Amino acid sequence: MALPLDYETLRLIWWALIGVLLIGFALTDGFDLGAMALLPFVARNDLERRMVINTVSATWEGNQVWFILGGGAIFAAWPYVYAVSFSGFYLAMFLVLAALILRPVAFKYRSKRPEPAWRARWDWALFVGGLVPALVFGVAVGNVLIGAPFRLDGDLRTFYEGSLLGLFTPFSLLSGLLSVAMLVAHGAGWLAMKLEPGPVQFRARRYGAVAAGAAFVLFAAGGAYVAWGGLGFRMAEVVDTGGPSNPHLARAVAAPGAWLANFAEHHWMIAAPVLGLFGPVVSLVGLRMRRDLLAFCGSSLAVLGIIATVGLSMFPFILPSSIDPASSLTVWNASSSHLTLFIMLVVVVVFLPIVLAYTTWAYRVMFGRIGAEEIRLNPDMY
Repeated sequence: MALPLDYETLRLIWWALIGVLLIGFALTDGFDLGAMALLPFVARNDLERRMVINTVSATWEGNQVWFILGGGAIFAAWPYVYAVSFSGFYLAMFLVLAALILRPVAFKYRSKRPEPAWRARWDWALFVGGLVPALVFGVAVGNVLIGAPFRLDGDLRTFYEGSLLGLFTPFSLLSGLLSVAMLVAHGAGWLAMKLEPGPVQFRARRYGAVAAGAAFVLFAAGGAYVAWGGLGFRMAEVVDTGGPSNPHLARAVAAPGAWLANFAEHHWMIAAPVLGLFGPVVSLVGLRMRRDLLAFCGSSLAVLGIIATVGLSMFPFILPSSIDPASSLTVWNASSSHLTLFIMLVVVVVFLPIVLAYTTWAYRVMFGRIGAEEIRLNPDMY
């Protein structure tokens, strides 16, 4: 049966869709993570902590679904990538999942008892549940840019030769800190929009401004490291972009500085790093000027620009190998079958607009500022 879209086009569409899902996760659940990472710093007593927690109480469950959608899409569209990354980064993924599991438990249990010690323990659990995923996600992206220590044998069996501690290199730690700064600034913008004027909102703006400035500096430092730190891979031969998915059909090689080649060849891609630098500046200005919507839009632009920069710079690579570049996984050699990608695309075209429409409606209905008086009077709040 002839399909309306050729294999190459479907691969490109699904590469873009994975990027959309990852950006969607960072834009939505990202401010939840950032807000909880700020919890010990912006809130000084139980009432203030409840105010911060309830800024995300109506949306955090829905936001976390984007993470599940992203993982499911990678599994269905890029099975080789899923198999290598989720098995090789198993312990790192376990840390993320443990933190993400700890977070909803803390949301549900922290206000079940009035004892300060009980609530303080769960508040620290919320802090860990916000900080750890933000850090580990950034470290993971740094390792993807460096290349993961895996190889494939002739039967496409995966052999991972890394360790958990080996993931924490200077560049990956810089990427992790950038992720934390980016999401903390995003969370601060959300808190500034959602909280009524007062000391908690003031502290959120102050810490968010520091995070936005740090995100700008760390992103610029990361770009310099990518340019002159010996990172990069390229294809060593012409690739059949519509050919079968087999990593052994085209050879990749390490090529320092190659991550910048796409920007030189396709000038429109430069918009991504420009947004990555411009967004934190807008966020910083918005927080300083008490223009809360502007600050949140700026942090959203930063998230969009920084994540898009990584994806565009690496194309067509998805997961390069640092120990055997010939085993690297790309858009062209690691996808599902032509028919699978097409059927999944039909499902996405039908259901993604419904999800986006419902999400937009839910945010509109539940949007509003949170104040101390509302927390005191409403027993249903966390």
